[in-house]
Amino acid sequence: MTTPRSQSMGSAEWAMLIALSILWGGSFLFIGIAVKAVPPLTIVLARVGIAALALNLVLRLSGQRLPLDGRVWAAFAVMGFLNNLIPFSLIVWGQARIPSGVASVLNAMTPVFTVIVAHFLTSDEKLTGNRLAGVALGLAGVAVMIGPAALAGAGADVIGAFAVLLAALSYAFSGIYGRRFRGFRLSPLVVATGQLTATTMMMAPLALVVEQPWTLTAPGPGPVAAIVALALASTALAYILFFRILTAAGAVNLSLVTLLIPVSAVLFGAAFLGETIAMRQLAGMGLIGLGLLAIDGRLFAAMRRSPA
Repeated sequence: MTTPRSQSMGSAEWAMLIALSILWGGSFLFIGIAVKAVPPLTIVLARVGIAALALNLVLRLSGQRLPLDGRVWAAFAVMGFLNNLIPFSLIVWGQARIPSGVASVLNAMTPVFTVIVAHFLTSDEKLTGNRLAGVALGLAGVAVMIGPAALAGAGADVIGAFAVLLAALSYAFSGIYGRRFRGFRLSPLVVATGQLTATTMMMAPLALVVEQPWTLTAPGPGPVAAIVALALASTALAYILFFRILTAAGAVNLSLVTLLIPVSAVLFGAAFLGETIAMRQLAGMGLIGLGLLAIDGRLFAAMRRSPA
């Protein structure tokens, strides 16, 4: 599917974009609630399993079906591993150690890492001046957010922060790998359903062997509700909204959601989890935001075009 460069954002697209940022920002809130009562791998299995069931139902109602080609399912498995299994697990594990708002800001490094990975693994996405400046600002923002504790090499917060950064790096690799799905000529909904289904099949034996969920104390209604909301709202519904925006406004406009997710997550964390954000974390958030704007390039281009 090709997307015209000139696609613009109307009020409906902006409303969907803000709604998507709330859904994805809310995922950090839901994880923050669930991780206090349920171990990480079990949370991820429930998240992808419930979401896969929901999207398979949507797929059936839309008259589509998953392909049977083994090559396609191998690609689903790799995409699910890079885009779901690794990052979902690392984010949940990391959020047991750092506030949800901090995790969301560190996760905003995904486009910065994508620029770096794309430079080395693609022939048409090389670093430009704007992108290089964005990478530098983003990395500086992470360094400021993690703070001097990183130099000591200790602390659960530092370990948790690096786990979320590794998740962002995995998302970057998945974004590059996902380019190959263009050759399969599958609808975005089929790709999303296929990768979540493959992730569920990979995640089930891992969670069952490592954490043995049936031996755990049954969680209360709060964590259960958080996991269901994480699966249905922040995963299944978010994917559907994601693809609607992609079709209506294009990938470039869609990438702006990365700037909005940390705002939602920080506000949710402060309102419902009693989290506070230190000044250095706000400063780091600002640097990462400037880095994303530099990578996007449109703001600076508009400034250059403006009359003095």
